[in-house]
Amino acid sequence: HVQLVESGGGSVQIGGSLRLSCAASGRLRCMGWFRQAPGKEREGVAALWRPHGRIYYDDSVKRRFAISQDNAKNTIYLQMNSPEPEDTAMYYCAADRQFKGGDTWSRVDSYQYWCQGTQVTVS
Repeated sequence: HVQLVESGGGSVQIGGSLRLSCAASGRLRCMGWFRQAPGKEREGVAALWRPHGRIYYDDSVKRRFAISQDNAKNTIYLQMNSPEPEDTAMYYCAADRQFKGGDTWSRVDSYQYWCQGTQVTVS
């Protein structure tokens, strides 16, 4: 039984930093972060293909956000540096036992398991 526990959301100032965490139970090959702003579709932010350590980012967050993992804790992180108001959204941790590769990392339907989401507000 897979469980994902997300933490770390909140308010952050423009140019500040914030870290999101997602602790998992179970063996999951792909874990990632999505976000959804009001009136917009859910979009992929970053993902990690865990066995290979391959990382994927959306262009909008490259060089500002960093996804990482702690295998001992079965946890992934999203370090958000220099956030902008456009980064304000509900952030979701997602995971799946499989990964099909390539751009599938950013597809909502590539992930079977989801957290309830945590709000990040940048102002």
